[in-house]
Amino acid sequence: MIDLKGRKHAAPILAPIAAGLAKLRLTPAIITILGLLITVVGAVLIGLGELFAGALTAAFGVFLDALDGPLARHLGTESDRGAFLDTMSDRVGEIAIWVGLSVFLRDEPHLQLLCVVALAASLLVPYVRAKAEYAGLEGKGGWMGRAERMILIILGIGLSGLGVAIFGIDILEIILWMFVVLTGFTVLQRIHKTWQQLEA
Repeated sequence: MIDLKGRKHAAPILAPIAAGLAKLRLTPAIITILGLLITVVGAVLIGLGELFAGALTAAFGVFLDALDGPLARHLGTESDRGAFLDTMSDRVGEIAIWVGLSVFLRDEPHLQLLCVVALAASLLVPYVRAKAEYAGLEGKGGWMGRAERMILIILGIGLSGLGVAIFGIDILEIILWMFVVLTGFTVLQRIHKTWQQLEA
């Protein structure tokens, strides 16, 4: 949803930053890889129990990764290789965060199971899109694109690190349930949209 509607609103903010990165002679590939490395460091911190610091670090990595596209457009170097690298970086970074959180929750099996289900649903969202676009169909849409997923889980981890709870329940558990339900529904939205476009 943010990917579809928020890009034009974010462009005036990201474009000047991309221009600054260009002056530093940084390439989109370097920004993509650097963003991924920082996200992985955040995931390691989360796994070690440093939830707030890990969430902040991962959030910075995700933000940095969002700059590779604007930087490529600024430099006029958009390419299929760049898009492929960005997509793979997105998936690896997302998996890293869930692995880190699963390690942290290793003594709470029901929450760890929610992490596994959440990760599976997260990977199915872009998979359905890829299958639709491979068939020449429109595969975007749904409530929980990558931006929404990253915002929700990083926010939940960070707030949990600050000790936030609702009615005595750790905010992380509540957000994990929300994540599973909303992301699962997004998978169904994309499946339905793709199915409608397919010929009988």
